[in-house]
This record gives sequence, C-alpha cells and structure tokens, in this order.
Amino acid sequence: MKPKVHWERVYSTTASNALSWYQEQAERSLRWILDSGLPQRASIIDVGGGASTLVDDLLHEGYTALTVLDLSATALAAARARLGEQAQAVTWIEADITEVDLPPHSFDLWHDRAVFHFLTNEQERAAYVRVLLRALKPGGYLIVATFAVDGPTQCSGLPVTHYTPDTLHAEIGGAFTLLKHEREEHHTPSGTVQRFVYCYFRRTDS
Repeated sequence: MKPKVHWERVYSTTASNALSWYQEQAERSLRWILDSGLPQRASIIDVGGGASTLVDDLLHEGYTALTVLDLSATALAAARARLGEQAQAVTWIEADITEVDLPPHSFDLWHDRAVFHFLTNEQERAAYVRVLLRALKPGGYLIVATFAVDGPTQCSGLPVTHYTPDTLHAEIGGAFTLLKHEREEHHTPSGTVQRFVYCYFRRTDS
C-alpha cells in the first residue's frame, strides 16, 4: 500500500484524538519553540503536522507565519475544521516530505514529531535531509522527535527506525549542531506508553 493511501485510511477511520500519537498539547515542542527566542514573525513549518494541536498553540502565542505539511488531506482538513477562521492564517501543504519542492531558505524553524522514524530506508532519509537543507535558513532551528531505542517496533501498522541523539544527529548531518535532547514517555489515548527522544538542533553551516 502506498504511504498516502495508508495515512488517508488511518485518518478517515480513526478520530484524531484516538490516534496513538495524539497529544492534547504538544508541551515540549511548544516550550522549545518559545525557547528559541524567534520573533512572532518567524517562519515555522510543522512537518507531518496533520491534525496536531501544535499549530493552535503557536497561533495562540502570536506566531504569524505558520506552515503545516502532511501527506494526508484528511488530517489537514481535520485541523482546518478545528481552527475555523483561524485556519486562514496558516499555509497548508499536502505533500510527501521526501518529494516536496519547498522554497529555498524559507523557514526559521522546522518541527517534526514522528515523521522521520517512518523513513526506514536510506534513500528516503537522504531525500528528507535534502529537502530540509534546501528549506531551512542558515542559523535556523530543527526539532525532531523520533521513537527512542526502547520505543515501539511498529506504529500504525508500519515499521519504524529507532534513534539515540547521536544516531539521529549522524543521519541529519554535520550541517547541524545538537543543542540538547530529552526523552519523553508519551501516554497514548489507549493507555500504553511510547518512548520518544526529542532532539533540538541549530543549523550552523553557511
């Protein structure tokens, strides 16, 4: 099954707040974005944002240049419906992050919670990094959350790749400096625990 077909099926058959990765509030992501000190006019993209509530919180904090990218049109429609008129203030992109053509150096901060670990072959990961390097400004920030080494072996019926901060940094590449990392025990709506590692990078090449 093609990835897009899979994710459209997932989002069309399960309520957003019942999905295993659902967070009522993306507290750590929001805290790290605020800690960056970027101005409210900074350009921020949430990759794989889908129906995530992070965009709600960023709008509430006054950020004015927000983009949400997801493979699933159904997920993006759910987020737009939830936001109502506020959705008009957000750029919505339905695309595969390994194939999308984003404008060069267009983002000050790139956020990805639970997309990168689904890229289980080297070609997909390399394509992701190429898009990232094209789209993120020099000096920009990168927040990536993946399953930790003791995290689930599958998610939504798909295999995943596990990371430590060092192995994730190695995949992302030498253009980035790892500023900090934290573990998170995410409690799913069904009551199970998923262990994540969050890594906070800054692009330090020119």
